[in-house]
Amino acid sequence: VQLQACGGGLVQAGSSLRLSCAASTRTFSTYTMGWFRQAPGKEREFVASIGWTDGPTHYADSVRGRFAISRDNTKNTVYLQMNSLKPEDTAAYYCAAKHVYVGTYDYWGHGTLVTVSS
Repeated sequence: VQLQACGGGLVQAGSSLRLSCAASTRTFSTYTMGWFRQAPGKEREFVASIGWTDGPTHYADSVRGRFAISRDNTKNTVYLQMNSLKPEDTAAYYCAAKHVYVGTYDYWGHGTLVTVSS
């Protein structure tokens, strides 16, 4: 599975961005999809995930209520809508996939950079 993320950019605090991640697989609906991020000098952290049947969703406490993850299985794409962005959201954002029968994220895309200025 190849994953291609896009949608990052430079925005001001309080703005919104939507990240997209397209997957090259015919069995996209059998993968749980996740978003992770890594800020400069910090370890990669979990942001959000969505189950293989379009739910359930899980969020890190730091983004709950501001970010929303969704997926379109007809387009093999997962989205991350990010609202009320804060400078601390600045990071490279990565999408990842794990098959329904596997417990780990085995497939990762290249990061898309989100920079939030104050």
